[in-house]
This record gives sequence, C-alpha cells and structure tokens, in this order.
Amino acid sequence: MFLEHFPEEGRVHGWIEVVCGSMFSGKTEELIRRLRRAEFANQKILLVKPRIDDRYHKQNVISHQGTSFEAICVDDSKEILNVWKKERVVAIDEAQFFDEGIVDVCHHLSANGVRVIIAGLDMDFQGTPFGPMPHLLSIAEYVTKVHAICVSCGNLAQFSHRTVAEKEQVLVGTVDQYKPLCRSCYNKIAH
Repeated sequence: MFLEHFPEEGRVHGWIEVVCGSMFSGKTEELIRRLRRAEFANQKILLVKPRIDDRYHKQNVISHQGTSFEAICVDDSKEILNVWKKERVVAIDEAQFFDEGIVDVCHHLSANGVRVIIAGLDMDFQGTPFGPMPHLLSIAEYVTKVHAICVSCGNLAQFSHRTVAEKEQVLVGTVDQYKPLCRSCYNKIAH
C-alpha cells in the first residue's frame, strides 16, 4: 500500500530574524516597526527585554527616537519561556545582554511555529562580537544589518565608540556614553 506523506501540510513553521548593528543604527526602531505590522495583522505578540536595560523606561521598549512598545522584563533567557503564552510572534530586544541560553530559547520557539524577532548589538565597544549575537546571527533565517551615521565624517557607521572611561563590556548607556563611528574613524580613535 502506497501512503502519500506531506510533512509540510497543516504545520505552522517558525523562524528567526535578527536585526543587528551599532548603537543609534535603528535596531529597536526596526524591531518595533515589524511588531506594528504583526499587530495590524492581529497576531499575538510578546516583546521581552533584559531587566538591565532601563535607560528610557523600566518596562517598555523605547527607541532612541522615542517610539515605544509594551514589553515584559526578564532576568535571563529561560524566563522568556515562562512568560510565553503561545504568542505567534516573540520579539527580544537588546539580545546581546542575554546569556547563551537565548540560543536554545530561540530554537525552541521557532520549532513551535513562532516568528522570533531579535534585535541587538553585533559588536561591543571594542569592536568584538557581543555575547550570544554571533550564534544568533548564524542560526537565523533572516539577518538585517542596520547602520548609524558616523558622527565624525558622515559615512555609514558600524562601531559603537564608548566616550567614557568604563572598561566593563556591559555599560547600558545612551548618547552621553557612546557615539557611532565608521571603521576609519573608529580605528583612528580606538587604536
């Protein structure tokens, strides 16, 4: 007896999207834009952010331009699955601040039919890959790299130059602590 099998039929497939770039490149703005479109399509949405990011608001995700979207703050990656109530779209802002477990969380969500949208810095202030972002970039179906404008020369900027003396990798800050620079201007200042 021949049984025809259509493994794709009736299944909902999830995927992972990553929006990355330097500070002031519009990562969060792009994340919120994608969420507004999903919201318009009446899709259930969950937006999470790490509790450490309280620059503009303790709860909501707010871009540098002031665009806002309601979020849930979590302390670590495993907590995301605890607050997930089977929403079809799960967005994660400032993913670079999460532990490596975020990769497994994203795998789990996408395997369960969820569209996962991640935004985060791909490099830290020293120009090195930041936290779990390299791994997230490698497993994503879709990657969007956005660029700021270099405040020194006006070219596209991909580096987040720290303007204060703090040397710890994680320093949650704004325009007072960072400025976007292109490779040429960054190399002149940083080296």
